[in-house]
Amino acid sequence: MEQRAIYVSARINKALKLELIPGHFATRHSHINYYINLTELKNRHGHAHQAALELARQIGPALPIDTIACLDDTEVVGAFLAAALDQPQQRSINAGGDIAIVTPEANTSGQYIFRDNLQHLIENQNILLLVASATTGKTMQQAIDCIHYYQGRVIGVAALFTAIPFVNNLPVHTVFDLSDITDYRSSSPPDCEACKAGQKIDALINSYGYSKL
Repeated sequence: MEQRAIYVSARINKALKLELIPGHFATRHSHINYYINLTELKNRHGHAHQAALELARQIGPALPIDTIACLDDTEVVGAFLAAALDQPQQRSINAGGDIAIVTPEANTSGQYIFRDNLQHLIENQNILLLVASATTGKTMQQAIDCIHYYQGRVIGVAALFTAIPFVNNLPVHTVFDLSDITDYRSSSPPDCEACKAGQKIDALINSYGYSKL
């Protein structure tokens, strides 16, 4: 499957590249025609740093962020993002102290929770939600509902790739979007054209990667 991979450079920073594998893939909420491999952006410190700088540029000094809640193994990007937001020109974002980096746990039903020792980093705090990929927005909305349950305030959302411009009426700050992948398609399983054409699913996808079928 990897032999089909193609690469797209970010319009905003040509050093940032996205690996795309065309095919028929199933996520928890939808079927998509590309597997978007974000492994390099999430796990290589140089790539993660550059991605974080771009997100920080978009977010700017206007959002008073106390905590970055990371989904999809984006903690490396989140740490670089916190450092970028703590530069002198942006320090008004969090004048009261260090920006915290937290990750919620997910149970078998996909519901998120924060353990007791982390809840003080959520309660009454201004939260930026960071994800690897936003396809339908449902996972992000579940995370936002979780943060609200623990009395946190989600004031911004960011993604390495997004197929949607807004989540919960908040603009999605992003490195890659549909202008970088113009033929990207996401559909519910009953509406999937590949399924209707009898095309087998190549792999199941979640935040950890993919499993071939």
